[in-house]
Amino acid sequence: MSSAESAAPETLVLVGPMGAGKTSIGRRVARSTGLRFVDTDKAIAREHGPIAAIFAEHGEARFREWERQSVAEAVAGGGVISLGGGAVLDEATRQLLRTVPVVMLIVSAEAVTERIAGTDRPLLHGEEDPLQRWKRIFAERRALYEEVADARFDTSRVPMSRVADQVVEWMRGRA
Repeated sequence: MSSAESAAPETLVLVGPMGAGKTSIGRRVARSTGLRFVDTDKAIAREHGPIAAIFAEHGEARFREWERQSVAEAVAGGGVISLGGGAVLDEATRQLLRTVPVVMLIVSAEAVTERIAGTDRPLLHGEEDPLQRWKRIFAERRALYEEVADARFDTSRVPMSRVADQVVEWMRGRA
């Protein structure tokens, strides 16, 4: 660990596709480690309104701008941070993520089907079947998740509590 990292607050960032469990695992990891938990999508919604409304009223580009700011603020404050699935699309965000430990959560299409059913995720709206759109979006972003990830955990068939325990074990192994 570099001296810059050791001087910074303890931080862990969770990335991955929609429905991988970043928020629920992040909350559990934060509880287990005593760190604060930040969901950047929720932080954006608190400040600017519901994400679906942001997409509709301001467009994806404006949302991504606010997302970049939210991620930077969260990382600066430390803790367990859950990023929205598209946060890695921004080059500045990816550069920032190279300075902190990042866990990639992955999930199979079969397992994600019930997780995304009936959700209000703007990128799953439209003519295309939501599962097909999810598969396409994940395929487009997977290399970016891999680029920033220090570790990978599959949430498809493992209880979220067990995955959270595995992430905590991984964190402690890095210390």
